[in-house]
Amino acid sequence: MPEQEQSVQHFLDLIQKSKRGKFKIYIGMSAGVGKTYRMLQEAHALLKNNIDVQIGYIETHNRPETHQLLAGLPFIARRTLFYKGKELAEMDVAAILTIHPEVVLVDELAHTNLEGSKNEKRWQDVVELLNAGINVISAVNIQHLESLNAEIEAITGIQIKERVPDRVLRLADEVVNIDLTAEELITRLKEGKIYDPSKIEIALNNFFKTEKILQLREMALREVAHQVERKIEAEIPATQQLRPERFMACISTNEASARKMIRKTARLASYYHSSWLVLYVQTGREAGDKIGLAAQRHLINNLKLATQLGAEVIKIKNDDVAQAIADTATQKQITTVCIGRPHLSFVQYIFKQSIFSKLLQQLPPGTDLIILA
Repeated sequence: MPEQEQSVQHFLDLIQKSKRGKFKIYIGMSAGVGKTYRMLQEAHALLKNNIDVQIGYIETHNRPETHQLLAGLPFIARRTLFYKGKELAEMDVAAILTIHPEVVLVDELAHTNLEGSKNEKRWQDVVELLNAGINVISAVNIQHLESLNAEIEAITGIQIKERVPDRVLRLADEVVNIDLTAEELITRLKEGKIYDPSKIEIALNNFFKTEKILQLREMALREVAHQVERKIEAEIPATQQLRPERFMACISTNEASARKMIRKTARLASYYHSSWLVLYVQTGREAGDKIGLAAQRHLINNLKLATQLGAEVIKIKNDDVAQAIADTATQKQITTVCIGRPHLSFVQYIFKQSIFSKLLQQLPPGTDLIILA
């Protein structure tokens, strides 16, 4: 079965699962990647499957290839409003609720509605449609995601005013990334498939630079990956999930060994393209008033290094070190625990307290234990 047909069939299956409307979002790194085009392609496929699909709002930006796909698709007329002396058109939410199609297409998810509209934002219109049991297919660019606002401005130099809360994406039953290489996107721009020819040169010198596109592309891919992870956690029993590699380095206040542990674990995590964390268990013997200032300073510097290398840092107070490590490994779904090769005095302490033996017994099944030199 072709990829497009599989995607359509999967969405058809979702429709049957709940009375609340199902929500599908096409996301892309920028304008022009083909989100609206794919939405319209899917609408035609749904029509062929005898699904009542209608256009609530579509913005083709006068792109010929996209505009041609409007032919044969039913649409719900927009409502007109007068704003600052001009007659403008907005999506008619009330009409969509009355007609109640099985599936409605709603483009430009981050759009701000005109004054006088029931809802301030289009994403709020979509939530209202979903709550009424209408299935919605929508589209948005990655730069409109609220949590990425500061990063987007740093990359593009543009302040994005129309934003969508992250929780809206979490409402989605499906998030599909429409991906192109930077070269493909720039070629489309030069061919006049994205903007009017008069705007091409300006776009090439601003937003559509390779280094900017690559960073936006990474953000879009990462966001969709996070959505897939959340969906797996929500819908697949934990016993059936394939656990992604996740490393945890357990460090002490010893400056040199802790730095080596952090760097080696960082390299392991990088090799596996996985997330990782650093755990420091503070026992009663290492309370702030019982260790020297130098040891405290070394610990702070090492934890700072871990953060700089991309680790999540966790500090726990517990006299039972093995239990603290095992509990954290379970809670954080760690696949590999990394500990340093202890000094002789520490070896004696381990055997005296049976920490090592206890750790082996208490680590979750399937968790590896690595002793790093």
